[in-house]
Amino acid sequence: MVCHIKVAATFSRPPDHTPISPSVIPTPGHAKPPLMLTGWRPLSWTLSLLTSRRLLICKSLNLNTALFSSASSIVPCLFSPTQSFSFLTSRQTSGLLRSSVNSPSNCCFSVSAHRTVPMELKEVLQVLEQLAPLSLAESWDNVGLLVEPSKSRPIKTIMLTNDLTDAVMEEAEALSCDLIISYHPPLFRPIKRLVQKDWKQRLAIRAVEAGVAVFSPHTSWDSMKGGVNDWLVGGLGSGQVSVLSQALSSASHSHKLEFMVRSAEELHTVVEELKACDDGATLQCSGSRPDSSGIHVSITCSDSALPSSVQILLRHSAPSQSLSILRLEKPPLPGHGQGRLCVLEHPVTVATAVQKMKSHLGLVNLRLALGAGRTLESSVCTAAVCAGSGASVLNGVKADLFITGEMSHHEVLDAVAKGTSVILSDHSNSERGFLAVFRERLTVRLPDAVTVALSKADRDPLEVV
Repeated sequence: MVCHIKVAATFSRPPDHTPISPSVIPTPGHAKPPLMLTGWRPLSWTLSLLTSRRLLICKSLNLNTALFSSASSIVPCLFSPTQSFSFLTSRQTSGLLRSSVNSPSNCCFSVSAHRTVPMELKEVLQVLEQLAPLSLAESWDNVGLLVEPSKSRPIKTIMLTNDLTDAVMEEAEALSCDLIISYHPPLFRPIKRLVQKDWKQRLAIRAVEAGVAVFSPHTSWDSMKGGVNDWLVGGLGSGQVSVLSQALSSASHSHKLEFMVRSAEELHTVVEELKACDDGATLQCSGSRPDSSGIHVSITCSDSALPSSVQILLRHSAPSQSLSILRLEKPPLPGHGQGRLCVLEHPVTVATAVQKMKSHLGLVNLRLALGAGRTLESSVCTAAVCAGSGASVLNGVKADLFITGEMSHHEVLDAVAKGTSVILSDHSNSERGFLAVFRERLTVRLPDAVTVALSKADRDPLEVV
């Protein structure tokens, strides 16, 4: 894949092309990063800047390399205090480029080359991050690299499993695996010791002794677009799918500071002070045309920049008297989040839905609770799903059918009383089938020298007898 990122700077000149004052443009020897400034007037002209020198992500059927180059400092654009304007630090420009590359919806891959040598662990982790950013995981989860060998070795064999058990570890050792990707994290709660009597700690010790790395994606796979929950709801057929619990950007919260200044000189002074105290945090500033009360100014800053920005504004008379602070919400990530609701393109009966899910999950048996007043022939037009233990996500959702791995007795009773039928597959059975899907996605991004295997020993601990 080749990923190009364009940054557009839009600004204006007055009709007579009168020069715009450079009063707040940093000099070439300024210690702080240059600014990207934009301004506009009624007759505008647009300049599009292609700022990345070398922003390239390429991965072939057998090659995964990521080459990122920081964008050049953006051209400083001039403005007058009588115009609307905004400024963006060059650090923020680089951050925007990085976030757009890392955003799950902005990455794609294409075949470009051939590689026949194994990969280093860090390279495989980069591929996994591209496929499912760990920032999508729930805050309570323990995801990412959980066991890292002290001696690095090329990754030749990777095993995918839903749970890391003794049987799976024996299988991995027999295959001389270098990396185990366990959907559920084998290490979840904090531990104070590593001893043999605890089965999870025992597995961690075995992995370390064998030099096997262990990685867990868990809820990042649940949340990502095209992940576990999209795969699960797909078992019922096509339809309009939406996210039940929307994922938000991983960026820190930002704040909007609004205030007044009396003159262009005061504006210049405030802006210079804000620039001088910038410690790498992002700052955006915009101002409007002056009126009888002064110049209206708005600043957007990150959590880390808020204290210093407020301190600076309070030192000035007009800003201190007019200052207001608003906390801005994190933007949503469309298509990413926990759980899915599907409005089926072709409604089915409850009985048909059961058969479809048996086939999709590869199971002989499922558990079914019919909603109040429902029968096996009742129509299912809407279905809500959540892989694993989904009651907390499905609670309060209006749908004809719930599909999840497990719910408590009382949670099922609550759903049934509201007329919603429930299909339960047992916890890991609602997740395990996605491993085969992910194996294909991962394989095409790795060299031929790397084998990706599905565990044959992995299974749900419960079975119907």
